[in-house]
Amino acid sequence: MRALSLRANRSKWQWLIGLAIVAVATTGCPKSSSRVASDGGKAGGAHRYRIAVIPKGTLQSYWLTVKAGAEQAAKEDNAEILWDGPQDERDVSKQINIVQAFINRRVDAIVMAACDAHALVRYVKQAQQAGIPVVTVDSGITPDISSAFVATDNVKGGAIAADTLAKLIGGKGTVGLMPFIKGAESSDQREQGFRQEIAKYPNIHLGPVLYSESNVEKGLERMLNMMTSTPNLAGVFAANQSGVEGAASALQQQGKAGKIKLVGFDASDIEIAKLKAGVIQALIVQNPYKMGYEGVQLAIRAIKKEPIQQRHIDTGVTVVTMQNFNTPAVQKLLYPLKNAN
Repeated sequence: MRALSLRANRSKWQWLIGLAIVAVATTGCPKSSSRVASDGGKAGGAHRYRIAVIPKGTLQSYWLTVKAGAEQAAKEDNAEILWDGPQDERDVSKQINIVQAFINRRVDAIVMAACDAHALVRYVKQAQQAGIPVVTVDSGITPDISSAFVATDNVKGGAIAADTLAKLIGGKGTVGLMPFIKGAESSDQREQGFRQEIAKYPNIHLGPVLYSESNVEKGLERMLNMMTSTPNLAGVFAANQSGVEGAASALQQQGKAGKIKLVGFDASDIEIAKLKAGVIQALIVQNPYKMGYEGVQLAIRAIKKEPIQQRHIDTGVTVVTMQNFNTPAVQKLLYPLKNAN
C-alpha cells in the first residue's frame, strides 16, 4: 500500500510540474519595453513609444500649448509623452542635463526646443549615436543635424512685426526693439527680421534695443528704461510673451498705453487681455499647438524609419488685431485647446 501511495504522489507532482511548464510556455518570456522592434513596430505589440518633449521653459503658457499638441499626436499613435524642461529659458545647462537623462533612459525619440542654438548640437549628436532621433521645434540648432525642424519662420515673423509697427506709427518716428535671449535662435532671427525690415522705412529710426531675458519683470524694467532714455518713443516690438507682458505693464504704469504703440509676439491670456484693453495694438501669433503636434508626428516617423519628405516645416504666423479678433480662424488660433479632440 505504501508503494502505491508513493507512486500516486509522484504522479501528482509530475502532473503539477507539467501544468507549470505549459503555463510558462503559453505566457512566454517577459518582453523588453526599452526599445522598439527593429521593423519599426511596437515590440511584441505591447510597447508604446516613449517620446521625450523638452521645451525651453515650463512657466509660459506658450509651452503648455506645445505640450497639448504633442499629447494629442501621441494619443493618436498610442505613444507616451515624457515632458520635462528648465523653468528658466536661459538655463542651458539644465536643459543639457535633461537631454542627457532622457538619453540614459533610452527613450525612443526626443522633441526639443533648444535653449541655445550651438550648445545643444553636441547632445543631439549623442542622442543620435544612441539610436534616438531628435526633432527640433520652435528653436532649432546650428548646424541643423536634427531629423526635422518645425517652427515659425522667425525672420519673416520679425519682418511682419516691423511692417505692422510702421503702419501703426504712420511710417515715421523712433521705435524700440525688445528681443529676449541673445543666442536663442528664435530671438536672434526675430531681431534680424525686424532690423532688416524696419531699415526700409526712411523716416523710422531704430532706437534702444534691450533684451527681456524671457522674464516679465525684466521686460517691465527694460520698457521703463526705453521710455526714460527715449522720450519721443513712438512704438516698440517685444519679441516674446514675457517681454510683451512686461512692456504692457510698464506702459500702463506710466500712462502711455495707446500713445506708444506696442506690437508683441505670442498670445497668452494676459497678452490677449491687453490687446482687448488697447495696451497692445497687434500680436504676431504663432501656432505652438501645431508645433507640438507635428513635432511628435515626425518623431514617430523617424522612429519607424519612414522617409521624411519635408525636414523644415513653417507653421506660420498671423497678425491679430481687434479688427480680426472675432473671426473664426483667429479664434481657433488663439484658443487651440477648445478645438483639440
